[in-house]
Amino acid sequence: MQQLANQLFHKTIRRWVPFWRDAQPQFDALEKLSLDPELNNADEKVLLTWMDACLKDNGGEVAARSRAAELGRRFLDLNDAGRVRFLCLMADNYSVDEEHLTAVIESWLSADSDQRAMLEAQLRSALEPPRMKLLTQFNELPQGVKFLVDMRSELLRLRLEHPNLAPLEVDLKRLLSAWFDVGLLQLEEINWSSSAELLEKLIAYEAVHAIQSWTDLKNRLDSDRRCFAFFHPNMPDEPLIFVEVALVKGMANNVQALLDELAPLEDIRLADTAIFYSISNAQKGLSGISFGNFLIKSVVKKLQQEFPQLKQFATLSPIPGFCRWLDSMDAVKASDLSGEDSMSGSPEQLQKLAAHYLVEQKQQRNDKHARDPVAHFHLSNGAKLERLNWMADTSDNGVKQSAGMMVNYLYELPHIESRSQSYSADGKVAVSTSIEKQLTL
Repeated sequence: MQQLANQLFHKTIRRWVPFWRDAQPQFDALEKLSLDPELNNADEKVLLTWMDACLKDNGGEVAARSRAAELGRRFLDLNDAGRVRFLCLMADNYSVDEEHLTAVIESWLSADSDQRAMLEAQLRSALEPPRMKLLTQFNELPQGVKFLVDMRSELLRLRLEHPNLAPLEVDLKRLLSAWFDVGLLQLEEINWSSSAELLEKLIAYEAVHAIQSWTDLKNRLDSDRRCFAFFHPNMPDEPLIFVEVALVKGMANNVQALLDELAPLEDIRLADTAIFYSISNAQKGLSGISFGNFLIKSVVKKLQQEFPQLKQFATLSPIPGFCRWLDSMDAVKASDLSGEDSMSGSPEQLQKLAAHYLVEQKQQRNDKHARDPVAHFHLSNGAKLERLNWMADTSDNGVKQSAGMMVNYLYELPHIESRSQSYSADGKVAVSTSIEKQLTL
């Protein structure tokens, strides 16, 4: 599946190049940018001159847009080492002018209230690094938004090894956060009649339960299933995040049964429960820009309209950090928590440990929020921790990360907002009676 994802990325790149070539008007005075794939020292000087010209708008906006298109094409032609050098040039040479910023701050501090109001615009401008303008120019290009999303994906991968790239990544995240406001997103259903290209991307981007074949995908899009995704107007062929839903009777407790290709179709007229069994972020470059909660609420609303008989909206979710947390503990501490004399690995013991992990274990950076990322996602969206399911995912990955267990998070519509607020503000986790019993055993 990773190979398929890489193939899709390179297909996208090949599509951009003719678009961007067409976007460049024919100006005799406009030079072509030629760079070695490694971006050698001589190329760096040429590239800085080119970036300067983009920022100064020499020849007007059309010429600047054309130069930005050429700049983007050349970036795509670079190898990994060349791209690192390209990004480092942007990060190191087009940050905030600290000397100018200091002068503006000193002027603002010494000014009276009326003068300060006039100086605020200058202060905001001084705080904006020049590279923001360079990044924004790509937005006007065909596929320019997708280009920037993928550029941030590279920055997220590189920033630990190259800390000087972190400010550039923050700038790009700020830009994308504004462009990907939830009010601009479009909710669409994906079904077996969707384009082959889109279905191929669904297979590549599925991050929770890998899609094994086209038959598997067809089963997930059958009449008793639904799949919805958010799209952005400037990326109409690229899902941002998608959710897969099963329409069933009663709350599901095993994902293999849910995805069994040989299982008979559910009669959706009898379905009373919508099970969200997979939520996948499709664009790594949009990591940390949250719209998953809006997706769930939007899908719930849409399902209610289509199936008014639905009474429950719940998930069948993994516990991705559970076994890693268990491995970090010594046997004595685990035994104290589980109430057992040894790490016997019994179902009762592991479920008690899992309940403790989900409810009591908190993030290091925020001691109010759940340590497990999936738990944090659903609890922050207003869900209740409803039920632990033993051997609900017997796949290799399910056993490796969650000891085979899965969780039902229940979205009770009248309580979603209040639970979300209580969790976000005070870390209060809404739990069912069965979970409370496991915590007190």
